[in-house]
Amino acid sequence: MKRLENKVALITGGAGSIGQTTAKLFIEEGAKVMLVDLDESALKKAAAELGPDAAYIAADVTVAADVARYAQEAVKKFGKIDIFFNNAGIEGVVKPITEFPEDVFDKVMAVNVKGVFLGCKYVLPQMNDGASMIITSSVAGLGASPNFVAYTTSKHATLGIMKTAALEAAPRKIRVNSIHPSPVDNRMMRSIEEGYEPGKGEEMQKMFAAGIPLGRYAKPLEIAKLVLFLGSDDSQFISGAQYVIDGGSSAK
Repeated sequence: MKRLENKVALITGGAGSIGQTTAKLFIEEGAKVMLVDLDESALKKAAAELGPDAAYIAADVTVAADVARYAQEAVKKFGKIDIFFNNAGIEGVVKPITEFPEDVFDKVMAVNVKGVFLGCKYVLPQMNDGASMIITSSVAGLGASPNFVAYTTSKHATLGIMKTAALEAAPRKIRVNSIHPSPVDNRMMRSIEEGYEPGKGEEMQKMFAAGIPLGRYAKPLEIAKLVLFLGSDDSQFISGAQYVIDGGSSAK
């Protein structure tokens, strides 16, 4: 039997590499998936590639009415929500605190913190008892790097949301956990590499990868497999936990 047979998953950041890869894996494991993102054209393309078990809705995760709508549409389309991958996030820019643009700070906090909060607020009431929510944080939510204040702050904040939600949702046997990836080989890391050394992104990639004990970035599928475990019935007694997936970096 497939691990997500007869389950329905809702994924924000559904047009990104981790969102799409997770959706594909979920469908292979028997789930139906509702993708949410701001980029409707990318969503439409992703849903078409994923096939009849995927649907999508364009929404802004920072707007309460949009969040309430995507939660309601998931239930309307598929009848229930068993798994919520609260995943949407942006990186912002690479600047020291004294030069960091206030508007960029506000935008990162809006997407990465308010978006996660609103997801909890409006999706939890629609979720089945015994369901699972997985929140995407980062290794940046457990430590810090210079010149990355907004992203780092936002990913620390998601931990507070995760722990609070885990306690509040426990009476309904809904599990809430967070994942904390180190660099993933995707668009976001290309942006961060260029941010640290404009025009020398490939050099920065090699430097970042060299700092990871396993010697490379994570692949989106490796992140998706962790989300699959936390979304499946294999994790029924796991809640309020922080799952680090960093190639050994935290062992240093």
